[in-house]
Amino acid sequence: MFFRTLSGRFLLLTLIFVLLAEVLVFVPAIARFREDYLLTRLERAQIAALALLASDGQISDKLAEELLATAGVYNVVLRRDAVRELVLSSPVPGPAVATYDLRDSQPLTMMRDGLASLFAPDGTIVRLIGDPVQEAGLLIEVTMNADPLRDSLRDYARRILLISGMITLAIAALLFGSVRYLIVRPIRGVMASMSAYAKAPEDARRIIAPASRVTELRAAEEALQHMQEDLTAALRQKERLAQLGGAVARISHDLRNILATASLVADRMEGSSDPAVTRAAPKLLNSLSRAVNLCEATLAFGKAEEPPPRLTQFTLRPMVEDLVDSERLACAGGDCPVELLIDVPPTLTLRADHEQIFRVLGNLVRNARQAIEATGKPGSVEVSARDLDDATIIRVIDTGPGLPARAKENLFAAFQGGARKGGTGLGLVIAAELVRGHGGRLDLVRSDAEGTEFCLTLPHGA
Repeated sequence: MFFRTLSGRFLLLTLIFVLLAEVLVFVPAIARFREDYLLTRLERAQIAALALLASDGQISDKLAEELLATAGVYNVVLRRDAVRELVLSSPVPGPAVATYDLRDSQPLTMMRDGLASLFAPDGTIVRLIGDPVQEAGLLIEVTMNADPLRDSLRDYARRILLISGMITLAIAALLFGSVRYLIVRPIRGVMASMSAYAKAPEDARRIIAPASRVTELRAAEEALQHMQEDLTAALRQKERLAQLGGAVARISHDLRNILATASLVADRMEGSSDPAVTRAAPKLLNSLSRAVNLCEATLAFGKAEEPPPRLTQFTLRPMVEDLVDSERLACAGGDCPVELLIDVPPTLTLRADHEQIFRVLGNLVRNARQAIEATGKPGSVEVSARDLDDATIIRVIDTGPGLPARAKENLFAAFQGGARKGGTGLGLVIAAELVRGHGGRLDLVRSDAEGTEFCLTLPHGA
């Protein structure tokens, strides 16, 4: 629809405002025309009365009728020397329905009376009161038919409306053309540039070139240009990273096979009778094992596209108990120096993906246990949970040595936030991604010499 467009709405508003301005001019003009018309009638009536007075009343009835007809009134009353005198008179077809005093008319009153006269019915009789010109008496009063006044007002109104309509259309056309040229055309150019860029954002030739002379539109074009340039650069970088990731994945796959063969050879070296070889073999195996783990983690992260969570309602405590039992079995030598504690209400339920939440909590608990084991000192890891009004809060708190500064700075950055020697730094990245898939978040609350605390927030709407 035309009036849903910017130019159409501007045209409509232009017409409305111009017509409103014409109305504000039209009503006072009608009032002024009516006042001039009535004053002219009073002047003519005064001339007719003075003509009669100059002849000492010695005129024929026919001449008196002609004077009244020329003045356009039925009778004329003059007040001179405090005496009210009916100078000219003829039969009045009916009573006067309104009296208008022109001696002290207020603007609002004149406009109201002008509109009333414009729509007066046929045969309306009115009485006029005014001051005689040239101070020829104290007051002049006439009675007249309002039909000629109404007809003159309507004719004048038609002429005003015709002229104002032509002016309105001319102004609207000029403004419409100006808006289309100065505003709509540049906006359409920006839209066309955006559409063309969206079809091939990697093509730098499709980036908009600011050309508008309007300050605001040029600022919009420049902002769009910067955004398109940044997006094109980001797409190029993403493409290069994707290609690099594919190459790294292929290299990691081949390197893993090579390292697996090297690990088999290193296993056999442990049986050598050479003391130097026997001492070096475990270190070589550890290095190869870390290299294999890095290759596997790189491959997993490179092709990891976690499916959306399958939400089910389950009780949280049994899952945490299974996780803790698994960690106790994995603890060094079966005699675990790490105490694993559970503070989860037996009735607390969670609506989430059971396997994904198990992976997240398992990663946090395992990292905490391994960090405490690495110190050679006893410690504890506690899993607690509380149900709030709008979310479930799960905390994993340990008494370990805390995270290194580098790990805290890059905690959720792939290959950078590893806290354990030989770690890849992908565990927490994947865990945070799984939590975000549930609409929640994973936060590091604290990490110092007294231990580390992670907080997992899962909204009830997940």
